[in-house]
Amino acid sequence: MLRALRQEEGFYKNLLALTAPVVLQNLITTSLGFADIFMVGLLGNAEMAAVTAANVPVFIIQIVLFGFQSGMAVLVSQYWGRGDTENISRCLGVALYAATGFAALVALVTFLFPAQVLRLITPNEELVGLAVNYIRLVGLSYIFNSVSSVYAGVQRSTEFPAFGMILFGISMCVNTFLNFVLIFGHFGAPALGVTGAAAATLASRVVEFIAAAAFALCSKRLPMRWRCILCPGRDILRRFIRYSTPVVCNEAMWSLGTSMLTVIMGHMSNSQDMLAAYALIGNIDRLATVVCFGLAASAAVIVGKEIGQGESREKIFSVSRTLLLCSMLVGGVVMVLLLILLPSFFRPVLFPLFQLTPGAAEAASYLAVIYAVSMPMRAFDVTNITGVLRAGGDARVAALIDIGPLWLAAVPLMALTGLVLDAPTWLVCVAMQAENMLKCPIGLVRFHSRKWINDVTRTE
Repeated sequence: MLRALRQEEGFYKNLLALTAPVVLQNLITTSLGFADIFMVGLLGNAEMAAVTAANVPVFIIQIVLFGFQSGMAVLVSQYWGRGDTENISRCLGVALYAATGFAALVALVTFLFPAQVLRLITPNEELVGLAVNYIRLVGLSYIFNSVSSVYAGVQRSTEFPAFGMILFGISMCVNTFLNFVLIFGHFGAPALGVTGAAAATLASRVVEFIAAAAFALCSKRLPMRWRCILCPGRDILRRFIRYSTPVVCNEAMWSLGTSMLTVIMGHMSNSQDMLAAYALIGNIDRLATVVCFGLAASAAVIVGKEIGQGESREKIFSVSRTLLLCSMLVGGVVMVLLLILLPSFFRPVLFPLFQLTPGAAEAASYLAVIYAVSMPMRAFDVTNITGVLRAGGDARVAALIDIGPLWLAAVPLMALTGLVLDAPTWLVCVAMQAENMLKCPIGLVRFHSRKWINDVTRTE
């Protein structure tokens, strides 16, 4: 293992320079969601469960936007290795059209039919009533977020990840302050509760969009070629469709599959307890995996640039193997930390703070243990699939590895244990992680085949 971790001088310095801002950006973004859950959770168990249900379509929007960013990054990172800034602007143009169009469509549906959408997630009318206004406003916020996220993705893929960190840091500060004001009614504002959380999110996304637009207009580092952005051209559209469509479909199907797990929870006999537990532990898990996702984003940039520069296949394989080992080691460290925090902090301090019922606290404990134990495998999976394989232009196989185990194992097993057999909570939680038990060995075989190394920017 130590031999596989050896790389040329400056490798780890560059990896840290790329990873640290992405980790901080992910930490900021995840903390924003955690702040929402924390403040809404202070209102009660039902309010927290309602926000969890309402965030299912929001989660789908986020994941599909991530898919557009990841698909774009396949091309942008390799064009960056070639020094081709004109085609980078063309990639940005195509991604902006696709991302804003999708976000606007989902926002329209959630704005016009909020109750109908929520009833697809949970039949609990109390939760539906609490979440109607929330889902309307939060859906609109992602029209603005789609633009800023795609632009931040371009900056990250061209080795300037600090931009996203700063941009989403501004957004988090605005959101957290407005949450405090609008949820509880401070500084003379009305106490809007769950609706206040949504209004704060919408306002922060508007500020985020304005900041990103201002930077894009003034930036000299990667000047925007507006002709290329507005009229990207057929060639780049064809390439984008070829290499990005599998990524977007992958993220869409993965988000739908993960959302199905939430829907199953919403139809279980102890649905309110399960949703409340998932709201808390899901956000803790996102906080715990920020370093893993940061390494995956850095892997995509490093591997894509290596391929764009024309490095040998063995050099690319060696660099990628090192990145995967680093990710698994980080996953192991996170696993140990979570297992220590569960009895020392989560159970005695955090669960009572969020007013979890005994049933919700029990479910949260099971989820925390299972998430922790599977962390090294999940760290490998995310870096291998979203970082290495995609950057190598192997998006189709990466998609099959990512969504196959989810839909063929995790979703049916959770439905069987949670809805048909009414199995114990711990067994339902184990079923949720069935996908990672399959992804890891399949992904390892594909990685060692070296068939994933492709230059997607070459002229055919």
